Amino acid sequence: MATAPTPVPPAPPASGDVLITWPDYDASAEHLGALLIGAGHRLRLEPKRGARSTVDMIGLVGGAVGAIVSTDPFNAAVLDAAAELRVIARVGVGTDSVDLAAATARGVAVTITPGANESTVADHTVALMLATLRRVTEHDAGVRAGRWDRTGDHAPWLLSESTIGLVGFGHIGRLVARRLSGFDVRVLVTDLQPAGDPAVEQVELDVLMAQSGVISLHAPLTPATRGVIGARELALARPDAILVNTARGGMIDEHALAAALREGRLRGAALDVFADEPPHASELLTLPNVILSPHIGGLSDRSIETMTRRATASVVDVLAGRRPAHLANPEVELRA
Repeated sequence: MATAPTPVPPAPPASGDVLITWPDYDASAEHLGALLIGAGHRLRLEPKRGARSTVDMIGLVGGAVGAIVSTDPFNAAVLDAAAELRVIARVGVGTDSVDLAAATARGVAVTITPGANESTVADHTVALMLATLRRVTEHDAGVRAGRWDRTGDHAPWLLSESTIGLVGFGHIGRLVARRLSGFDVRVLVTDLQPAGDPAVEQVELDVLMAQSGVISLHAPLTPATRGVIGARELALARPDAILVNTARGGMIDEHALAAALREGRLRGAALDVFADEPPHASELLTLPNVILSPHIGGLSDRSIETMTRRATASVVDVLAGRRPAHLANPEVELRA
């Protein structure tokens, strides 16, 4: 009589260090740090509060089985130094800081948190539009300095009845268009996919640049969109236009943008994202017609809570041998 094969027991859940670079992660909260600790993991808190290099990351990832991260670079060299790593959970939706192909080849799951911060980004985008056109920061500085400049060269500008150009018309672009509908604006859209919205006009990028009073970026950073707004495109823009970027800094040639602003070929800009973050050496920091914020477009108390909870759950799932939600590399074969 044939002997039945001995069943192979499932691999035990992985346990070990979870590297956490997301700033102000609550190590004691029930659905955050306490959940990881309860699952048998140790927390290694290394909050990202400035730029990080490959060398920096190589010094942090050794021995980690999971990571809950900000925009730290996870390239092939970093992944090679993280032999035990099984999951990278991005707090957010952008994956341009992660080499997805390298992660997939090494059996490392990469997760994101879609749907948690789109409304927040849309709110911040409109806030930057209004702050730039109404010259809020300039007038704030004037009042604090004892001036009362209200007219002439100091007069603010109008958002209502403007032409708004949206470069990218995914979830966030559509939410921005919805918010702008109350301002009686004309909305132009450039996107690879049909807009399918009768309230907007789909045009080529050159047309959008030439006709828009406000140009706002809402596309992911890919090889096709890197540097999409360069010297040629800025030369097409109206001198009374403003440029708003809450997407990714790499979409803009920042040197060309600074030149256009400095020479009066563009009225103003509002930037939440930069090619290098923080942008310590950027010439944009010296220009009075630029409003800057520290990549907070997707951040609010509510969105941070939702994103960190989802990222934590993803790490717990992968390390317990379960396939997580919202894989950025769904083709990955999870490591046992």
